[in-house]
Amino acid sequence: MLRSIKHAVAILLFPAIAWAQQGQQQQEEPTLAPVTRTYAITNVNIIQGPGRKIDMGVVLIKDGLITSAGKGLAIPPDAIVIKADSMYVYAGFIDGLSRTGVTKPREETNRERLQNPGNPPPERAGITPQNDVRNTISATDKTIEEARGIGFTASQVVPYGVLLPGAAAIIQLNGKPADETVLVSKSAFYSELTSNNGIYPGTILGIMAKWRELYRQASQAHTYESMYASNKNGLERPATDRILEAFYPVIDKKTDVLFKADRILDAHRVLTLKSDLGFNLTIANLKEGWDVVNKIKAANVKVFLSLDLPEEVKEEKDAKTDTKATPEKTALEKRRKEFIAKYDAQASTFQKAGVKFGFASIDAKTANVQANLRRMIKAGLTEDQALAALTINAAELLGVSDRLGTIDNGKIANLTISDKPYFNEKAKVKYVFVDGQPFKIEVKEAKKEDTAAKSTAADISGTWSVSTETPQGTNNSKVTFTKSGGNYTGTVSGDLMTAPATLKRVELDGNNLKYSYSFVMDGGQSLDVDVEAVLDGETFKGNATANPYGTFTLEGKKDPK
Repeated sequence: MLRSIKHAVAILLFPAIAWAQQGQQQQEEPTLAPVTRTYAITNVNIIQGPGRKIDMGVVLIKDGLITSAGKGLAIPPDAIVIKADSMYVYAGFIDGLSRTGVTKPREETNRERLQNPGNPPPERAGITPQNDVRNTISATDKTIEEARGIGFTASQVVPYGVLLPGAAAIIQLNGKPADETVLVSKSAFYSELTSNNGIYPGTILGIMAKWRELYRQASQAHTYESMYASNKNGLERPATDRILEAFYPVIDKKTDVLFKADRILDAHRVLTLKSDLGFNLTIANLKEGWDVVNKIKAANVKVFLSLDLPEEVKEEKDAKTDTKATPEKTALEKRRKEFIAKYDAQASTFQKAGVKFGFASIDAKTANVQANLRRMIKAGLTEDQALAALTINAAELLGVSDRLGTIDNGKIANLTISDKPYFNEKAKVKYVFVDGQPFKIEVKEAKKEDTAAKSTAADISGTWSVSTETPQGTNNSKVTFTKSGGNYTGTVSGDLMTAPATLKRVELDGNNLKYSYSFVMDGGQSLDVDVEAVLDGETFKGNATANPYGTFTLEGKKDPK
């Protein structure tokens, strides 16, 4: 009788204590412990791992761990029962590179101007490898809830910054303070091929040179420190240098260098650094890797492919009936379509080459991830291969496969439950478990009137500062939009341009912005640029396709009037 009463109390209290929602718990308020940490998910299709399925079974969880998964299991008397009603349960998805839960530092508007930009302090140059991302994780950051909403339960997160921002960490997306959410601290030594504009090292060649310089200085300092530790007599005490000391685990090959390398040139450059210096390398957020896959395989490099894909090319009208179609426009659209097809098929290309990979979401919009995965599957990746990249492959690449990646006894209860098979176009994530803690996913449907209001609210009139990330560094430009009636015209000027150019087209559909232009570079070469971006108030983010050089990310911010 007493056991039955306890179970009834647990059921009554369950909605208030178990389905925790991001942001509901304030850090200053005490949190009551749940009456039970035992759960039974019943009547569920269990996808234990790629190619491993148990139809209509039961998953048992106790104290944050999976205790059993199978058919006909006895339900513990103290368990809270979740009737899954023929849903599908997967091991929680793992993100190889993101800033989920990481707070972005405020921009310093009154920063002191450097007297000597060629010799800046390390912080201004972006050289802060001693920093720890754990110091910037916020339990209430909305990106945690957003990632859970599409099935992610763990992520390797990195700090904001350029060149050498600091150490990464693998966190669980349970919305708790950093020390309670970190699964692996200092999981990687994070680096980017970017720098602060106008400050050394301000070019790709400068960044590469500075990287080699710091690594070799650290190697010398580490060698001397080891000598001193073995015999201090007659040797000067080593100087303390936190920047160089951060390199020591990399030099000892205890920690990988995690390089964000979006483009093919970035990949070639970081592979060259690895070859020259000998460190263990993980390439993450790779977007254009189809031509470098064999080099990555030969170098035994770990890789996380980007979940960000360029917008699909809409089918154009027949050239005979489309009066605006020109041979140049038709050829441009064909090239764009061929290039985007390579993006979609990148994961399949790596799979066929025998290169194990996971996925990275650092540049991807949460709302696009499931659709982008379906595009990859349509381009040749199988559903099992996509699932492996989201789960067991990612766990192995991050060194946590003993705890995450499959639904097996003893592993952490990180689970994703969807109403239909996850890669089905209509599938929605309904529940997520993180470290044995359940979260109910509420899907908010956008109201039609709200959508209509948004489609008419955007106004881009004015001047915008636009920065485009290229393999050669950041290119800055100014774009001015002028509204006449219901249409826009405009001009653009920038770093590589000898003179301002007139925008050939400007299209604004709701918050979706497209514009294109042509200009002549300093060397006399003509370049066609097509921009596609999404507006968010007085900012936008998107991609610029500059044929034949590829597609690059860009951001715009409206200048004050």
